[in-house]
Amino acid sequence: MNILDDVKMQYKMGGFELKIIFWNIAVYLISLPLFYQFSAGYFEFPDWISLSSNASNILFKPWTVLTYAFFHAGFMHLFFNMIVLNFSGRIFLTFFTQKQFLGLYLLGAIFAGLIFVLSYTILGLGTSAIVGASGAIMAVLVSGATYAPFMNLRLLLIGNVKLWQVTFVILLLDLIQISVENTGGHIAHLAGALFGFIFVKLLQNGTDLSKGLTFIIDKMVNITGKNKKVPFKKVHRNYTKTNHTKAKIVIKDKNQQQIDDILDKISQSGYDSLSKEEKEFLFKAGKQFQSKNIK
Repeated sequence: MNILDDVKMQYKMGGFELKIIFWNIAVYLISLPLFYQFSAGYFEFPDWISLSSNASNILFKPWTVLTYAFFHAGFMHLFFNMIVLNFSGRIFLTFFTQKQFLGLYLLGAIFAGLIFVLSYTILGLGTSAIVGASGAIMAVLVSGATYAPFMNLRLLLIGNVKLWQVTFVILLLDLIQISVENTGGHIAHLAGALFGFIFVKLLQNGTDLSKGLTFIIDKMVNITGKNKKVPFKKVHRNYTKTNHTKAKIVIKDKNQQQIDDILDKISQSGYDSLSKEEKEFLFKAGKQFQSKNIK
């Protein structure tokens, strides 16, 4: 299995937290030749991608309340956002479903964007524009901290801390910097955090805000719950019952069992926990399944 096949398999077997990371990286790579000003050393995004603080812009370009969240102002901006997304996404998915994660992420981005525009309009802060997934990611992080604030985490060079402590420090930094630089970005971060808190509190009371996106989510590719299984089909053939046929069935059952064991391992520890041999076996099994089902 080459690197490209390995990436494809990770994308296919991964949950939405991994898929969204892939989406953000892909968008960043596409945006480099299109919007990066190499002579000046920065991105210059058009107003049909970035989210403007001008409220009238939303009326004519309403999609920008979501598109801004998939573009980033630089490599480090993308890098740190994806690290926090991977960290917070895994925590969220410990307690909630893939659909709820995707719903929270998208709604968090929209809510953070709208609060950014509303704040600039009400407070008269002038005109600005933002890009970045930080608002949506803060929604995911705070939702996890709201649901399980005392979850133990082990951080490099620091040691054991509680989830609420990590979240508190990040929110405090946003509050400190809000009047210093990137005011719009920090407003979006805090708005996303607020949405994450509201999302979990409503969920605990029986109201799932992500259900409004169920129809859209069900139309997307590779929608699964927490325990994802590859839909291998059992093929029944009308062979004469001979010892040879029985032997083939036993082999098939062993292969299916090995596939189930590997998928269980992925659901518990992630795709990266697989050995090279297990990845090879799963990749070949997937290829065989696809070839059998091509008409």
